[in-house]
Amino acid sequence: MDCEEQKDAEAKAPSVIDRYYTRWYRADMKGKTCEDHCILQHSNRICVVTLAETHPILQNGRTIKSINYRISEGCSRLNNKVSGKSKRGGQFLTDFAPLCRITCSDETEYTIYSCIRGRLLEVNENILNTPSLLLEKPSTDGYIAVILPKFEESKSITENLLSRDEFESLVSKRAQPQPS
Repeated sequence: MDCEEQKDAEAKAPSVIDRYYTRWYRADMKGKTCEDHCILQHSNRICVVTLAETHPILQNGRTIKSINYRISEGCSRLNNKVSGKSKRGGQFLTDFAPLCRITCSDETEYTIYSCIRGRLLEVNENILNTPSLLLEKPSTDGYIAVILPKFEESKSITENLLSRDEFESLVSKRAQPQPS
């Protein structure tokens, strides 16, 4: 293979995310337009919660002031500790359980939700020290949390989520001017 063919092959090669994960989306979270979340589902059931490319945090060159995993006085996602093969001890999350609150430099606050039911395996503590990861690499190093759905629910968790094609269709409809 010559250098030109190798460059073409590298350009066409899918990313690790595209190769091993299926992207699912929850659009307009809790009725807030464009507050879209992305769930990366691996074949082993593990789901990674990230921001969708269309989320307002990733738009208009915003910067992140702070990320807070403390949901209420008695609940901090940072206190989540799992152990053993069956991941005992992880906090159980519902579809609309808040994972964290992100405050931008313009003081706008966004709550990021789990989008799926399951056991919280980990939160990404790296984004607390380096919030720019969330902006620069939202699908990889800037993920929000990792969730493990119950085995019996692992097929049904995507029922309330949009596929990539459905999400792209929704986004293109948003971009079209609405008739007055």
